[in-house]
Amino acid sequence: MPLFTIPYPAIDPNIIAFGPFAIRWYAIAYIMGLVLGWRYCVSLVKRPPLFTKPEILDDFLVWATLGVILGGRLGYVLFYKPSFFIAHPLEIFQVWHGGMAFHGGALGVILAVVLFARQRGISMLRLGDVIVSAVPIGLFFGRIANFINGELWGRVTDVPWAMVFPTGGPFARHPSQLYEAALEGLLLFAVVNLLGRFTAIRERPGALSGVFLIGYGVARSVSELFREPDDFMGFLFGSFTMGQLLSAPLFIAGIFLIARSWVLRSRRAA
Repeated sequence: MPLFTIPYPAIDPNIIAFGPFAIRWYAIAYIMGLVLGWRYCVSLVKRPPLFTKPEILDDFLVWATLGVILGGRLGYVLFYKPSFFIAHPLEIFQVWHGGMAFHGGALGVILAVVLFARQRGISMLRLGDVIVSAVPIGLFFGRIANFINGELWGRVTDVPWAMVFPTGGPFARHPSQLYEAALEGLLLFAVVNLLGRFTAIRERPGALSGVFLIGYGVARSVSELFREPDDFMGFLFGSFTMGQLLSAPLFIAGIFLIARSWVLRSRRAA
């Protein structure tokens, strides 16, 4: 254990509590991520190439919300604790007990993009490029909420900025939630939106979505090196975590989308 540690700022996860009912920071993080992401997407749709009206994002907000919540919950159920939820099926609906998976939420939003684009007759890839530009906003607030809840803490370490989390035993640990907020939130937002300013990227539908998928796969895999694996799962296949294994398909899909966008653009030019 290091000689010095940074005191963990014990923040009540509940903003306001009324008996058994409470407004939690975690819920506020989801709301802020969705609302701010929605407004940001509206501003992006106004940039060329124009493929739809900004007002269409108002309708997509509902689809995105359902994709995040339903996909995130089902992803946690299927990827992390399938045997537990088979034995306790009613727990699936008790989301206030915690348990959301980004990879499941990502699949939920992808499905929402596909179905919504088909219904409205707009480009699925161009809509996806807009949506992924705002996803890091939600990731940032979600990781900050994990930190406030004192959950998903990091591995034991002796770095000077280590913290002793209330639920992490007496050991000083990496504040891995803050690492993820920085990598998956701030850095990924900067990279995706910086590249999104280049006309060469915007004119290739799917390229920006590919950049996001690759960026998230790398950021999550790096963060997992400092994050303590779930105690009910541990390491898989030696030294890999479930988060790293689930990020691998996203990385591959990102490479495919970028390559596809460049090939299609070259064919059109020819």
